[in-house]
Amino acid sequence: MRRIDELAQALAEGTTTSRDLIEESLARIADPDGEGARAFIKVHAQQARGMADAADSLRKINRAPGPYAGIPIALKDLFDIAGEPTSAGSAVLADAPAAAAHAPVVARMLAAGFIPIGRANMTEFAFSGLGINPHYGTPASPWDRKSQRIPGGSSSGTAVAVADGMAAAGLGTDTGGSCRIPAAFCGIVGYKPTARRIPIAGVLPLAPSLDSVGPLAPSVACCATIDAIVAGEAPRAPVAARLNGLRLAVPDSLVLEGMDDVVAAAFEQALSVLSAAGARIEKARFAPFDELPELNAKGGFAASEAYAWHRSLLASKGSLYDPRIRLRIARGESISAADYLDLVAARTRLIAAFDRATAPYDCVVMPTVPVVAPPIATLDDERRYNSVNMLILRNTALGNFFDRCAISVPCHRRGEAPVGLMLMGETMGDARLFGIAASVAAAFDRG
Repeated sequence: MRRIDELAQALAEGTTTSRDLIEESLARIADPDGEGARAFIKVHAQQARGMADAADSLRKINRAPGPYAGIPIALKDLFDIAGEPTSAGSAVLADAPAAAAHAPVVARMLAAGFIPIGRANMTEFAFSGLGINPHYGTPASPWDRKSQRIPGGSSSGTAVAVADGMAAAGLGTDTGGSCRIPAAFCGIVGYKPTARRIPIAGVLPLAPSLDSVGPLAPSVACCATIDAIVAGEAPRAPVAARLNGLRLAVPDSLVLEGMDDVVAAAFEQALSVLSAAGARIEKARFAPFDELPELNAKGGFAASEAYAWHRSLLASKGSLYDPRIRLRIARGESISAADYLDLVAARTRLIAAFDRATAPYDCVVMPTVPVVAPPIATLDDERRYNSVNMLILRNTALGNFFDRCAISVPCHRRGEAPVGLMLMGETMGDARLFGIAASVAAAFDRG
């Protein structure tokens, strides 16, 4: 995987062209031995070639829109692209009308010169952390391909596309971990911003109270660049934080439960590396975590808000849904208005309590996901599908509920099963979190 700053430099120096980058991406997607047929729902080959030639022509006369002009990216099939239907990985919206305009985040990426190589596959309607899609196939995680392991979801195709070099980076969404989970399972970096920073207009919703738009990319710096662009800010390199003296809180309950041996070993090794660099690793108990299971017992914001959006489609096209997704959405029917208002009030109260509890620390750290990616074939049973899904979403969903920014950084040794370390920052503390994550990733590279 090449970082987008490396590609930008190669384009500027003339050692590659945008057309070359696009052809490399298209060749990887078309490789019959690869995952391209499952990673993408639609490939924009003709448009990408035309945009690449235009970018190369503009660069020759010093009129390229910016350093990233001509770099291929993947867009999750949840974003409106003018002139195309947004199917959200579902057969339900196969006949949906074409979008009239680009989603603002897509428009910003296009304005920066990035080239969408295609619409990336995803969990249907983004409502699962596993990445399984019965309609378009499930792309396998790059690790242990013979075993055909889940890629994580819901931004599954985006993560696999980046990990396999089909795109330099990608744009996903994150409602309960949908950028960070597939990043952890595919060995790349995934970022969930403070949601309010980035517009979600033109993005098919799951739960607007929790939805956010974030990047998946080879490095922390790549994610910081894309995050700035979709937030309407000037891209800038993260200001590396000094690890020596940082206070990193490890929750002593909930997030460490159910870890398998591989994740536990990688997590302990990661903490050892950070401790050796001078970071202060402190176990901390966060009481707000204890209330979440009961609060979300009926389905929480995801089920209630998803049901509000899907109820007419469920009535008219319910048979076209993945049954497992349909059941998750249908849970929202039993959530009353009073239940929902109680949930909103409880969230406000718990966010304030969590803010107070984390104030002494620079960030909160935990495994992104407590287990390595299981084989796709082991999740056919509905009960196992649901139990594994809830376990995989458990840690990442905290960032969405508490309105925080959070990032998953690979912490496994080369050649081992991908494992992510999640760093959770403060609300609107995105720049600070990127700086910490950049230093953490550098420490892992050294150690």
